[in-house]
Amino acid sequence: MSRRAAGGDGAAFAMLVEKYERPLRGFLARTIGPEHADDIAQEAFIKAWRAAGQYNGRARYSTWLTRIAWRCRLDALRRERKTETMDESAGYAPPSGEAEDMLARLSETERASLVLCEGHGWTHAEAAELLGMPLGTLKSTVARAKAKCRAMWEGADHG
Repeated sequence: MSRRAAGGDGAAFAMLVEKYERPLRGFLARTIGPEHADDIAQEAFIKAWRAAGQYNGRARYSTWLTRIAWRCRLDALRRERKTETMDESAGYAPPSGEAEDMLARLSETERASLVLCEGHGWTHAEAAELLGMPLGTLKSTVARAKAKCRAMWEGADHG
């Protein structure tokens, strides 16, 4: 299906959107906040369609698509900083729940690393490639995020 989409088959691409839209939006909602997830996902799918011919099959399609989405988020952050319109509302405010609260207290990189590796089952190598960081740094980031979450959990009288 991804090879057909890479060849310009619109119906095949529509099937890929249907297959990956929910997981991509879920990843984005958990890492950057639900208020930005839909816009970034939409931008990522548009860019994926425009660049469909560049997909070479070396990585899973979901990895390729998520990398596009992550770059869209980085571009959006740059635009926000450039126009100096970022305010406190641009941060991640989870709807409710202890897990969401713990994730919100992590840095965006820690959150993305943890959600990809532990929540979505990506390998460390896949997550490192997506986030554009060395493998060792990714592993340290995941370990640090886990330690912070463990400390928050134990500090809330759960342990």
